[in-house]
Amino acid sequence: MKFIALILLMVSSISSAYSSEYLIRSEEEFKETLSKVRPGDVVIIANGTYRAWEQSINLEATEDMPVIIKAEHEGKVVFTGEVVRPVFTLTGKYITLSGLVFNACNLVKAGANSGTLITMNNSDFCRVTACVFTENVGKAQFMPLVVVAGGGNGNKVDHCTFENNIDNQDVQVKITKVLCPVNTEIRRNVFKNKKKVSWKDNNGGECVQIGQDPVLLGNKEAFAIVSENRFVNCNAEAEVVSNKSSRNKYIKNFFSNCSGELVMRGGHDCVIDSNVFEENRACIRINGTGHKVTNNEILGAQTAIRLMYGMAKGKEETGFYIAASDCYVKDNKIKNTRTGILVGDSKDADFTGKFDQTKYPSSFIQNVSPFNNQIGDNTFVQVSQKILIQ
Repeated sequence: MKFIALILLMVSSISSAYSSEYLIRSEEEFKETLSKVRPGDVVIIANGTYRAWEQSINLEATEDMPVIIKAEHEGKVVFTGEVVRPVFTLTGKYITLSGLVFNACNLVKAGANSGTLITMNNSDFCRVTACVFTENVGKAQFMPLVVVAGGGNGNKVDHCTFENNIDNQDVQVKITKVLCPVNTEIRRNVFKNKKKVSWKDNNGGECVQIGQDPVLLGNKEAFAIVSENRFVNCNAEAEVVSNKSSRNKYIKNFFSNCSGELVMRGGHDCVIDSNVFEENRACIRINGTGHKVTNNEILGAQTAIRLMYGMAKGKEETGFYIAASDCYVKDNKIKNTRTGILVGDSKDADFTGKFDQTKYPSSFIQNVSPFNNQIGDNTFVQVSQKILIQ
């Protein structure tokens, strides 16, 4: 065993000896350097403020020898200005962006181009870490700062800060009929101080969105993990976190003073476990089938958990909203709320004219009640109505 360990150490030392570091001071230098970069190399962007770049990074690295692109000093490399195309597009494998700041960027749509800050497109095991996104503004609706798109696997956004961003989505996992990124991890980020969007329909301001079309794409299985994030003063719209795909996990997140909810807007078989909610207007909203809502702690809310009516039921029927069914709501701790668990919210709500009935062939009226849900072993303290059925 000692001999094997020695061999591995020697191999590691040899690999490190052949790795290179590049210090670059401009977009032109960055582009020229990319042609030289090999697995294990580090590209260091010199401290300073840069106008928005447009750089595509298609490098094939490995788990043991990733390519790292980082700030010379964390927080000292700032990108700003108008953004029409992604500042960084990652399309390779095992590429890490670290320590960058995106401040006061104006995200613009121009024809087929869309100004996002970072896009991971058809990338595998790429990572955005320790970056700061602050005071960026979406100039068109539904514009995200960070996007995971295409058919990639295992990409990660972690230890980043999203603060005071305006009229935008923060992190989006983009799903289409053809392509669905899988195993995306969104971990240990901070989302804070997000004001109400200016859009007329009060939509397009999610902090995290996994999928975009709940009806046509809800059955796409993304296997995303959203865990250990902090959401503080997030009031952009009704959905702080919006799930519109299946088999995702939302675990150990913290929500404080948010007017929006953690929402299963579409999709099925998701896990909502061990999240903490403090002084939010409402907390967890459920449409769809087979979700597990367990071990969450909710303190101070008008309504803690809502199981919703829909226009259709199950995984085969098509409806603009799917009634909550076959969900498992157990071992949650609910304190100091008006209503603990509301079964059957939005009964007979009329959505006439609010969606295209040709595209989404269902009734406009929410007349399918929640059914076959298991609710038990929840703890209620100072709750006016523990379980309300409508």
